[in-house]
Amino acid sequence: MNLLIKNGRVVDPSREVDAKLDVLIEDGAIAHVDKNLKADVETIDATGLVVVPGLIDLHTHLREPGQEHKETIATGTKAAVAGGYTAVCAMANTVPPNDERAVTEMIIAEAARNGACRVYPIGAVSKGLKGEALAEIADLRAAGCVGVSDDGKPVYNAQLMRRALEYCSMLGIPVIAHEEDADLVEGGVMHEGYYSTLLGLGGMPAASEETLVARDVILARITGAHVHIAHLSTAGAVAAVRSARAQGVKVTCEVTPHHIALGDDAVQSFSTNLKMNPPLRSREHREAVIEGIVDGTIDVIATDHAPHHFDEKNVEFDLAPFGIIGLETAFPVCYEHLVRAKHIDLARLIDLMSCAPARVFNLPGGSLAAGKPGDVTILDLDAPYDVAPPFWSKAANTPFLGNSYRGRAVTTIVGGIVRYSAAAPSTKTAAKAAAKPAAKKKSKR
Repeated sequence: MNLLIKNGRVVDPSREVDAKLDVLIEDGAIAHVDKNLKADVETIDATGLVVVPGLIDLHTHLREPGQEHKETIATGTKAAVAGGYTAVCAMANTVPPNDERAVTEMIIAEAARNGACRVYPIGAVSKGLKGEALAEIADLRAAGCVGVSDDGKPVYNAQLMRRALEYCSMLGIPVIAHEEDADLVEGGVMHEGYYSTLLGLGGMPAASEETLVARDVILARITGAHVHIAHLSTAGAVAAVRSARAQGVKVTCEVTPHHIALGDDAVQSFSTNLKMNPPLRSREHREAVIEGIVDGTIDVIATDHAPHHFDEKNVEFDLAPFGIIGLETAFPVCYEHLVRAKHIDLARLIDLMSCAPARVFNLPGGSLAAGKPGDVTILDLDAPYDVAPPFWSKAANTPFLGNSYRGRAVTTIVGGIVRYSAAAPSTKTAAKAAAKPAAKKKSKR
């Protein structure tokens, strides 16, 4: 758990640092960040690479318990560290759902046994995700949940949502809202617009998201509680968050890499890897999302990693489940479409993917300040990355299959331990030793 990272470009937006520095990790925590550090510990030479606080994903579906044919905590966290993530938040729509202490404790225990990175459980808002009665939110919080959400399903009952906000305000955790009016999207499989008409597919209008965002912003205002809008995707939702924030409402939001990079025109291929919820939107909505990133309205980029078995996706578009994987592709896609496209700089991207997630959910990490967890991601901004199997995830349902990018995570360190290395960096001993078993496991997939 002791490690020295030498000669890297350290980018830490939490402290407004961007300089060539060394990072010393002792006993699993950041000890020093300075020039010319020396220590008799294992050393990684990061010359030509970028050293950042470990990436944190606020929206991951690990599928365990109950859907291990899609993903497990072990495989999902291996995919996470391969993408540069040192921590993920596990959503509640497992089988059974994480609506009681026993499920939360099982997730935490399994992550401790077999997880490659930190796992923070998200509990359910309602019992059974049915939207009828509140789950035992205080008990979930005491067991280790860092937020609550019925993600995959919206909370239709406004009174139930209000009570959830009030309880979570007392507990100091956010309510994470999946915003979708089912009556407006009934039978829909893609964004309602020109291309849904052209392709003859059922449409999901932007209004289905925007109406519930407006409602929950109002509820957050009257309760003074923290509502976090999951996978925001529309211009109206961005505008609602921007307006509410200006009025002092405690609302935060996230967007996904696929809503940044892709539009509904891509669905013309009829690939079920382009079917997700919320759906890929039209150009005006994509532009509004990017504008929200640029002006600071949008706080976080989250993957909404949603693995499915090949057979589930290998059906007609209408019949396929919603969702795609995203942990392994998130940084390359966002670096390409945001930084290389000159919308934002690298420091802003790292804030969106590391520092801000830690702030928004009050999680450890997201900083290289002394005393913080020794969670570090090393990036090679020039390394080519081809999206192709095999993946560390059990699933392969990505819309970016076959694409090539430049820039990726090459080393992921959790608590001072190298958990992933794309190609063993120049080290004295331990980092190479940690990288070898990972390479061996990969060859067996």
